[in-house]
Amino acid sequence: MHSEVVASRSTEPRTGTGSSPTIDAVSLAIIEQLQEDGRRPYAAIGKAVGLSEAAVRQRVQKLLDQGVMQIVAVTDPLTVGFRRQAMVGINVEGDLDPVAEALTAMAECEYVVMTAGSFDLMVEIVCEDDDHLLDVINKRIRTLPGVRSTESFVYLKLKKQTYMWGTR
Repeated sequence: MHSEVVASRSTEPRTGTGSSPTIDAVSLAIIEQLQEDGRRPYAAIGKAVGLSEAAVRQRVQKLLDQGVMQIVAVTDPLTVGFRRQAMVGINVEGDLDPVAEALTAMAECEYVVMTAGSFDLMVEIVCEDDDHLLDVINKRIRTLPGVRSTESFVYLKLKKQTYMWGTR
């Protein structure tokens, strides 16, 4: 397990309305420092970006409060007993919101996004094994009111996963 900073990503849903916080070059540099090591001391970050430890602490708190970033521990699913991951494309009849909300409430659904294109929703699922994945798709997702069809894309091997959005 290692610590990561996820920039420009919040647990709050994005609606596409409202204004985004303005992030200056110094705040971007702080985010980049934390993306390299989420446990890096504020004093070390301050030295790298030309601010005092207190100023870095204040900026980090503001970035967290604005939902610009999160500091989280990221685990490798394989090492903690989750051996099956899949992306599931879902087509829905009618309003997407109730289906998206139901998926969001499922612990196995790590990522839920409304899309344009071949699918109405895309959901990343993390499960213990194939039986668990089958149960989630067949008994929990396909039975949701409004779900018309699903298509599953089972992960065979993860080649790249980063959280460096917004700084490079």
